[in-house]
Amino acid sequence: MNPVRKKFLRPVLAIAAALGLSACANVETARYDNYDAATRAAPVTAPLEAPVAAPVPASFKVVAVNVVVPRELRANEANRYYPSGDIVWREDPMGDRHKQVDAIVTAAMEQGVSGLEGSREVILDVTMTRFHALTEKARYTVGGVHAIQFNMGLRDALTGQPLGEPRFVKADFEALGGQAAVRAEAHGMTQKVRITNHLSWVIQQELKSPEGFAELNNGIMGAINQL
Repeated sequence: MNPVRKKFLRPVLAIAAALGLSACANVETARYDNYDAATRAAPVTAPLEAPVAAPVPASFKVVAVNVVVPRELRANEANRYYPSGDIVWREDPMGDRHKQVDAIVTAAMEQGVSGLEGSREVILDVTMTRFHALTEKARYTVGGVHAIQFNMGLRDALTGQPLGEPRFVKADFEALGGQAAVRAEAHGMTQKVRITNHLSWVIQQELKSPEGFAELNNGIMGAINQL
């Protein structure tokens, strides 16, 4: 090849190569920008990896429910919008509020686990830390929040061994007030009914969904492997 022509082609080829790379980059960027936000956040050149399996909920059958309402929890009978204390409950006659809360929560938990027919037989332990329904004043005026919180754990029904660490559950939900509360009561939807149904649903989510009890599932797999 003519040395002059060869000398002339070198910069031309270099420019062409640069333009080619630029064009590739532009095409890739345009295609990349069409991805959703989650995809764009990932490096384009990341190596392919084996997909991570989603957590699978353990298959439970609850054969016993134990509810504890510690005597250290303080009940408050003051008729204020938001009295201090750990237990506020008014729909049952004046009496032992701890026993009344125990009966409500036990009924709710038994209702919630009754439909679980898994292969793993377990005992459900629930320790209440707060049970704050509405006072009369709040119930028939502004409403508020049913602040219901507890620690829960599972034990193997055969060995009695804990399956994972206890889990704190904050099961707060909206409490009706004013005319909404009056209309609800007219249809049988008292505070007790609403709380029972809500706690029943909450415990189902805790035992059925990976998000609800993923940590416990990991503990269960380890316990199973040791049996």
